[in-house]
Amino acid sequence: MGEMVTFKSNGGTCTGYLADGGGPGVIVIQEWWGLVDHIKDIADRFAAEGFTALAPDLYHGEVTSEPDAAGKLLMSLNLATAGKDLSGAVDLLVERTSRTKVGATGFCMGGGLTLMLACQRPDAVAAAAPFYGGMRPDTPIDWDALAAVVEGHYAETDRGNAAPEAIKALEVELRAKGKNATFHVYAGTHHAFFNDTRPDVYDAAAATTSWERTLALFRANL
Repeated sequence: MGEMVTFKSNGGTCTGYLADGGGPGVIVIQEWWGLVDHIKDIADRFAAEGFTALAPDLYHGEVTSEPDAAGKLLMSLNLATAGKDLSGAVDLLVERTSRTKVGATGFCMGGGLTLMLACQRPDAVAAAAPFYGGMRPDTPIDWDALAAVVEGHYAETDRGNAAPEAIKALEVELRAKGKNATFHVYAGTHHAFFNDTRPDVYDAAAATTSWERTLALFRANL
């Protein structure tokens, strides 16, 4: 359904997978594996629901299926450059859809970057749906700038700053700042429960519920 496109990124360029369903724009942010077929498929699903989805290639052509290699790609990702690429993706969707607001969603690494993008582009990101996304300690986050409605989806058995206790503490912090933030924790699930290419962790019930909630979030706010 989609196609690869090139867009401006603050003086440079970035590529991404664009699936145009004719409606509001949604940024789909990759897992640490890169811009793999699973992420493209999610963009296609959004297009089938009437959205215009763009998945930027933050690794600029590199993909892997090995966890060790993925970890190295994640740690070597320049967050300032990623921020510029994501901002360029927002601008492309605003231009293409002729709408001032976009949504953002992301998975694993992309979940953390969804929140980073929402803080960096509060002028455009009106709704954010991070999925089980932890953040590198050096991720630039200014929660005070956040303007989007946030609805996150997390696994009961996850660890680190994506663990239930961590994200519930973040929910409390954001609400104390007056932000509209809700983080769902799905009982019995593991990290990457939405990824239907990984039968070891995929949870069909949680994936269906989180998808329906994300569609409702974007339809209500974009």
